[in-house]
Amino acid sequence: DPNEDTEWHDILRHFRILPPKEKTKDETEEMEQKVTIFLYLVNPYERMSLEELKEAEYDFDEADRKALEMYRQQRMQEWKCLQRRQKYGELREISGEQYVKEVTNAPEDVWVIIHLYRSSIPACLLVNKHLSLLARKFPEVKFLKAIVNSCIQNYHDSCLPTILVYKTGEIKGRFVGVTECGGIGLKVEELEWKLAEVGVIETDLEENPKKDIMNMMTLSV
Repeated sequence: DPNEDTEWHDILRHFRILPPKEKTKDETEEMEQKVTIFLYLVNPYERMSLEELKEAEYDFDEADRKALEMYRQQRMQEWKCLQRRQKYGELREISGEQYVKEVTNAPEDVWVIIHLYRSSIPACLLVNKHLSLLARKFPEVKFLKAIVNSCIQNYHDSCLPTILVYKTGEIKGRFVGVTECGGIGLKVEELEWKLAEVGVIETDLEENPKKDIMNMMTLSV
């Protein structure tokens, strides 16, 4: 029996005549626990908050302090990145007077989506509903809405809803009118896909949700 535990078997395993003895489940778990404890002791920074890292600084030698400072800077960068990505998260109403500040002069690394609407138009209310959902899903993007009269006087109703996409103060995409925005039966997934095509968001949708409908229309024709 190659798995028998005798002194003779140990000698045969030493000279590789027999394969190494298979570890039991208990031995494997024990080894995993030892590795976990080892990593826990060797790299304690991973389990500390920024406050704990600062308090523990006096207990480390010079090499530890250098490693600690590098790790603290890394954690700060991750925290700042997370804060920036979660800065928005809602569809916010602005007026025409705020347009330049909120849209044109937004930070260069921030995408801005603004919906010009009129509350008397059902398609505009539908777009606002979908943009509210997308704002929560993509909190790193600034989602805004504004009553069209406060921004542009005498804007024709046939051009509503109007969705404008900005970055670095320039228009990167636009959807003008019901048809371009997706129609009166617009679904939130369809609007998400449209915005992803412009590059403003990274969608987890694998294909255009409206593809099947378009194929059916083509087949019907």
